[in-house]
Amino acid sequence: MTQQTTGQARVIDPILTTHAQGYVRPGNVAKLLFPIATVMAYGGQVLEFGKEGFRRYNTKRAPGAETATITFGYAGKPYTIISNALNAILPREHLNDAAQVPGIDLASDAVDVVLDVMELSHEYDSADLARDAARYDNDHKVTLTAQDRWKGTDGDPTADIKAASEAIRKSIGVRPNTVILSPSAFSACEINPKIIDRLKYTGRDSVTVEMLAKLWNVKTVAVGDAVGASGTDDDFGDVWGNDVVVAYVAPPSGGNRRSAARPSYGYTYAINGMPMVERPHWNDGRKSWIYGVTSDMAPVLSGITAGYLIKDAGADPV
Repeated sequence: MTQQTTGQARVIDPILTTHAQGYVRPGNVAKLLFPIATVMAYGGQVLEFGKEGFRRYNTKRAPGAETATITFGYAGKPYTIISNALNAILPREHLNDAAQVPGIDLASDAVDVVLDVMELSHEYDSADLARDAARYDNDHKVTLTAQDRWKGTDGDPTADIKAASEAIRKSIGVRPNTVILSPSAFSACEINPKIIDRLKYTGRDSVTVEMLAKLWNVKTVAVGDAVGASGTDDDFGDVWGNDVVVAYVAPPSGGNRRSAARPSYGYTYAINGMPMVERPHWNDGRKSWIYGVTSDMAPVLSGITAGYLIKDAGADPV
């Protein structure tokens, strides 16, 4: 069987790396709130933003006068990116011709299994960050009471989203463009009498995220369907709990790139080139091809006043 040297095994596989960088795990929504922005260092300080990122500046200058200079962002809380690596394994028994290096389709399937694990971990980290009420000031969060939760007759999702939108607008001068719903919050919207009444003339039999986006005047409404369990015997639970996150997330710039220098609710700081997949090497003991997959990235909050947290929106009314 064809084998590779140690040096060859460390070389990045460009096709599989491109595949990995475009991979999205079904049900994951974290990168809608925390889009990837490339950084060069594994540790440092988050470039955070306050009102200065949205303030009006005087750009006029007299002939010969000095041109004004402005600086956006400031060095905020520290961040640390911990290396994340797993091996994808492709047993010889899965190959039609055991003497050949695996084709791209089989290799992609093996790598996707590992990417699923890594993406779920990132989803957990992002949700833990976004759902931490302690990170928001009192003007940018609310915990709904049993009476006000969206599954009850008194719950009013649209009023709560509008209040969140106005709080963000007053803080940064821009309205939010993204709403992340937990599955229970979306289910509550589907049966909420106030939502049904507002949408009864649309001719649709069921509530969709597109309808909610139009109703709430935001570009993106998404449902975080991911579930997971920490221990072997633990029950599965929703990663996004019963909560809702409303945020302004900076759109991509030219070439669909994201720059951490643009004011935004959050980013995923990713080391340049991540995630990446190494060219496979043969493991004689396992009789398998091994693909090293590395994804060194971490979500960060860069503009907390560009976000609003609605706790327990989808919880059952008591």
